Amino acid sequence: MQFREQRNANPRSWGWTLAAWTAGFLIFETLTGLSIWLLPFSVANQVLVMAHTLAGVLFFIPATWYLVRHWLDYRKALLTHIKVLGYIGLAGTALCGLSGLVLTYQALFYWRISPTWDLVHILTTLVILTFLAPHVALIGARVWRSRRLPGMEPLWEPIRTYSARSLLTGGVLIAVSLLGAYAYQPVELVNEFPPDYNFKYGQDRPFAPSQASTATGGALDSRLLSGSQSCGTAGCHEEIVREWEVSAHRWSAMDIAFQKIQLTMAEQNGPESTRYCGGCHDPISLFSGAKNIFTDPNQLTSMAGFQEGVSCLACHGIHETDLKGNAHYTVAQLDRYLFELEYDESPSEWKRLTRDFLIRAYPAHHVETLSKRLFKAPEYCAACHKQFIDEEINSVGWVQLQNQYDNWRKSRWNHPEDPTRTIECRECHMPLVDSTDPASGDALDYNRSPHDGKHRSHRFIASNQLMPELLALPGWEEQVALTEKWLQGDFEIPEIADKWPSGPAVSLDLSGPSSVRVGEAVELKAIITSNKVGHDFPTGPLDIIQAWVELIATDASGRLLYSTGTVDEKGFIAPGSFIFKAEPVDRYGNLIDRHNLWEMVGVRHRRALFPGFTDAAEFSFRCPDLHVGDQDAMRFQPEQLHSFQAADSGRIQIRARLLYRKIDQYLLHFVFGEEAAVTSPVTEMASDQLEVRVVPHAD
Repeated sequence: MQFREQRNANPRSWGWTLAAWTAGFLIFETLTGLSIWLLPFSVANQVLVMAHTLAGVLFFIPATWYLVRHWLDYRKALLTHIKVLGYIGLAGTALCGLSGLVLTYQALFYWRISPTWDLVHILTTLVILTFLAPHVALIGARVWRSRRLPGMEPLWEPIRTYSARSLLTGGVLIAVSLLGAYAYQPVELVNEFPPDYNFKYGQDRPFAPSQASTATGGALDSRLLSGSQSCGTAGCHEEIVREWEVSAHRWSAMDIAFQKIQLTMAEQNGPESTRYCGGCHDPISLFSGAKNIFTDPNQLTSMAGFQEGVSCLACHGIHETDLKGNAHYTVAQLDRYLFELEYDESPSEWKRLTRDFLIRAYPAHHVETLSKRLFKAPEYCAACHKQFIDEEINSVGWVQLQNQYDNWRKSRWNHPEDPTRTIECRECHMPLVDSTDPASGDALDYNRSPHDGKHRSHRFIASNQLMPELLALPGWEEQVALTEKWLQGDFEIPEIADKWPSGPAVSLDLSGPSSVRVGEAVELKAIITSNKVGHDFPTGPLDIIQAWVELIATDASGRLLYSTGTVDEKGFIAPGSFIFKAEPVDRYGNLIDRHNLWEMVGVRHRRALFPGFTDAAEFSFRCPDLHVGDQDAMRFQPEQLHSFQAADSGRIQIRARLLYRKIDQYLLHFVFGEEAAVTSPVTEMASDQLEVRVVPHAD
């Protein structure tokens, strides 16, 4: 009785070539699937992904046909535990094949594979191992033990042949796949400094005076951190790449002012000194050893990182940061997928398809290395958004420069351990946008979900209205428009609306007397309050950024009575205006006015607003007699005050505006030359007005 199933078996079915091929195929698919799932990311595993997929597609129909025939042959046989194992294994195999086809289709034509179908594929592989493998093994073991019994001889030989052919088929497929992995010749990387590289600051600090470093301590081939555009050619991160293309991170090295300042620094202190800037502005060039000795200024704009600035991989390749600032982070060399670098160097359709398929079909490495919790922390931003110079740079001593991180950390926006009250850097500068990107959704944020259909914008909207237009970057018009809205406080961020106030980012409220007598001083006060800014306002390099109050008083006919904060035809702000900015000086007390921070030793004046704080701009002028001539009116105006004209009306109209621009005119003349007549756009951030009634003076 125990051998009835074997005696009833059809020996010819064991002898079919297709039976052996199917078994060999299942051996190959199971072993390669386990390798892909359990072993580390490697060239061999990537080749196995392609071989696993190709074999699965090619063998799906023949294997399905054989398994159906096999079931038809044995469906009437006695139901035993072996047959139950076979039924479960058959169902698992069918579902495994179906899920494999679905995953293949998604990897080829969609932007990511489904985690659910991927899990089904893995679990059904385990079903095959748990049920189908024992089903075959138990039959083989029984036949082996009973091979000399009467009636078993015709069955033993086909099963022996079947076993040998199955193992041979599986072995050949594995061998061919491994040969394919061996035959693949990756792009030869040059992770070495140039032979003439100047280790000015010591062999152990090759990127100094920047605080940036690599995980190996050595150079990285520029190709390892470049190729950002390719992230948008796979149908995966197209939206994010379009946002990044016009962002300040993208043009951080292309910035025309940065290039001019960097060249000046190189001419004065040597090109090695520009490594100080490279960690934040031009990391690809820095880590590839390009910021070295040169004789041609054009070399600065031919460096590998010039067109990408802070590239996708330069940012996402960071695996450790420190709060010291000056690019105090460590970037790792990321293992790239097959044909990633080849496609970047010589694009072709088959390379793109292969690269994209591997990233989608085998995404674990891509996700684990490029998406980290670290990116969500303000401390991550602090690596670059915190700056200092020290004796190594200015030959005098340590001076704190811009420091957005500590501004935020000490402000009302930071409530450790309470995200419902905290607003972090990314919540403002990377607001959520509707998305079909694979990066959409997030289960780690308290107010988000894994399937919210949104990603964080990579425009990094802030305050530079000038450079996107000058560089004519794709989509610069929208970037500038959004920047204007941002500065004015009109940029809505729904996910933090309950803790971010509405209205101007920085408000201005004008106060003054309701009436004034002729000859009396008109005393005015503009109260400026930082409402929505997460750090000092203004922030960044305050030696070149300007925010100021313009105040103009006119009569009812529009004739000017008093003005301050106006900008002349050349772009200069009137002397004596109320301005938020800093005035750094060198060791000789000279003003730093070309952003030559390497000479800076201190600040003679600094005015900025801490988050939530207010400042007051005070103005005063004498009220003229609005019914007399100009010369008579002028007798009321002291020589040191602004001039005015006589008027016809008994009321003075006063309007005050808080204005902002990214780069002052002195630096623009230095960068472009006065003849270029380049001026920085001016944004009105807030305004207020009032009317003062003029009372005739007593006789």
